[in-house]
Amino acid sequence: MTTFLPRDSNNTPIPVLRFRSGGAHSLSASGSSTRNATAFDAGTRVIGVYADVPVYINFGGLSVTATATDHYFPAGLYYDVAIGGEETAHHTHIAVLAAEGSGAVYVSEKV
Repeated sequence: MTTFLPRDSNNTPIPVLRFRSGGAHSLSASGSSTRNATAFDAGTRVIGVYADVPVYINFGGLSVTATATDHYFPAGLYYDVAIGGEETAHHTHIAVLAAEGSGAVYVSEKV
């Protein structure tokens, strides 16, 4: 089958997603847990995350919070994360807590 997708070193096509229009989120990371104000779209299955300070992250619903026991996410890394699928629960929010200092976390919904 012919594809125009980029290929990995084994010549396997790599699926590429596009940014969802209106799906950009910016969160302030500090010593208090913060989550995105607007829920992720129900059709979003993957988000891209970038933090300019190290943070702890957690996914869930409207009341999700992040604590120092959640997943550590280093500063300066861009990473795609699955937030749900057809056979799994769909997370609508991300919560962040700065591991040190304060800064920003940028989230992009992808479809």
